[in-house]
Amino acid sequence: MEIRAKFATPRRTTIEAQEFETDIEDLIQREDMVVTVSHSGYVKRVPLSTYRAQKRGGKGRAGMATKDEDFVNDIFIASTHTPMLFFSSLGRVYKLKVYKLPLGNPQARGKALVNLLPLSAAETITTVMHLPEDEATWDKLNVVFATAAGTVRRNQLSDFSNVRPSGIIAMKLEDDDKLISVQTCSDQDDVMLATKLGKAIRFSVDDVRVFAGRTSVGVRGIRLAEGDAVISMSILGHVEATAEERAAYIRQANAARRASGEATEDVPSVNDEEETTATITLTPERFAELAAKEQFLLTVSERGFGKRSSAYEYRIAGRGGQGIWNMEMSERNGAIVATFPLKDGQEIMLVTDGGQIIRMPVKDIRIAGRRTQGVTVFRVDQAEKVVSVAALEDTAGEDTGASEDSVNEED
Repeated sequence: MEIRAKFATPRRTTIEAQEFETDIEDLIQREDMVVTVSHSGYVKRVPLSTYRAQKRGGKGRAGMATKDEDFVNDIFIASTHTPMLFFSSLGRVYKLKVYKLPLGNPQARGKALVNLLPLSAAETITTVMHLPEDEATWDKLNVVFATAAGTVRRNQLSDFSNVRPSGIIAMKLEDDDKLISVQTCSDQDDVMLATKLGKAIRFSVDDVRVFAGRTSVGVRGIRLAEGDAVISMSILGHVEATAEERAAYIRQANAARRASGEATEDVPSVNDEEETTATITLTPERFAELAAKEQFLLTVSERGFGKRSSAYEYRIAGRGGQGIWNMEMSERNGAIVATFPLKDGQEIMLVTDGGQIIRMPVKDIRIAGRRTQGVTVFRVDQAEKVVSVAALEDTAGEDTGASEDSVNEED
């Protein structure tokens, strides 16, 4: 009591009943995360430090535990403060930051998006986008929307900076229409829409004006025939080349591939919708320039047939037309289920409605002309059909070092 009387001082702080005013994000440590999204809608984040570096030729390690009919189709590295947009088939968009995703280990399957987002019964997530952390830069980026009915729309990415926890409308849809794809783009890109009945149209991004609001239905991207529907949208790099130059490049490139032993099919008529009466030969410099910018598109039908075709075979046309043939349609092939750009080093995964699944490298699918039927990619049962095709990185395997043979081989 004597000590208290001599040394005690009044309380300098006050205790009040009120909310914690500090932003919760200030307490989240900045750390790089590996975000993994599966085809069936499971998502998780794993610290990048969990994945140790391996020697060349190693087997890698499992990136996600999945069911037999599921697989990883999107994996990227982002900071815990990186915002992510989730676009749904009903035209709504939801926003989460990476730190709000479930934290797991490499063997975990993750958590279903339906348990993280307020999705309705008939609503599915069609596109997941990770964005720049600095929202001030979003004004410099555009996003393009595409629906099954052939409608497209372009907006500034900044239109989606303020997203409520319950989500907001990203695009107004007509009855029975659904959002199939959302992708970022620049003014130097082209948009290509592909339909299930074998049509495709490619047009410049500038053909779609930048809309000021989010609730409009957009404009027509492709004129669909009865019973047809858009199944994919691809963003391709724009290349200035005449029809004669593109035809000459395809002819010379195929000859070079056959000379090197690569399996290709000749292209009898590269530009059958264009007049290419003149036959020219490209200079080595022009050929090398076009080769550096060349992209390839994979097209797969529901009966398991597919092909790779050069993007130069898809001429640039005006928006709103009927398009050109993307693949030779036949009873053998069935409808088209996927068309998208890919690279030689990628792998693809195909899934049937019966739960059968196959994984293969893209290089095993030979390059063929645009108007060909393709080759057998997946031998499906007569009662089944391919329902989904996705490109993915090699994340399977176990966490082991490189094998002795692979380490000692020459580069």
